[in-house]
Amino acid sequence: MSLTFFFGSGSPYAWKVWLALEHKGIPFEAKRLSFDNNDTKTPEFLAINPRGRVPAILDDGFALWESSAIIEYLEERYPAKPLLPKDVKARAIVRRMVNEADNYLSAASNELLEQAVYLTPAERDPEKSATAKKLMMDELDRLAKCLTGDFLAGDLGLADYAAYPYVRMAQRAEDRAPGFGVARSAMPAKIRDWLGRIEALPYYARTIPPHWKG
Repeated sequence: MSLTFFFGSGSPYAWKVWLALEHKGIPFEAKRLSFDNNDTKTPEFLAINPRGRVPAILDDGFALWESSAIIEYLEERYPAKPLLPKDVKARAIVRRMVNEADNYLSAASNELLEQAVYLTPAERDPEKSATAKKLMMDELDRLAKCLTGDFLAGDLGLADYAAYPYVRMAQRAEDRAPGFGVARSAMPAKIRDWLGRIEALPYYARTIPPHWKG
């Protein structure tokens, strides 16, 4: 059995899948594709994902892309150490939280990163950044209300892995351009503690975007 995981450094969708793979203890080979070198547009990768985007997996010759589809596949193909609760209503809540992360947290973090990382100081729009910061803080307040225990939906699982990358990206934006992201110190205390619990996981360090480590 051989699974290859294709990712791009800093992709929150890929980060979610990487955390899920580690959580489930699935053996895999991680292959980093460079956005700068257009690695996702090579004929070899387009044969795996015709859309030319990450994440994607190749599992014993079976190619799959789109992070949510990959997660569902991994959950069914490798049922050990589940990412989703057994109760149907609890599973629905987790899926709702994943959708909220991919729609609302992503919109805020993407704009913050755009302003802080991808634009020059002269190109930045403080008004757009302020709007994105407010949206992120509103979402963090909602997440904090979900934290009645250590993790977002009871046990550690998919809800945490879906939300974490976007929250961490907001902090990354602040680290790169102070004032244009969300500092960890400005986040609700419950969120700060939750981030710390994710980062204390024994496999967390392996999933950090490689270019952050440099």
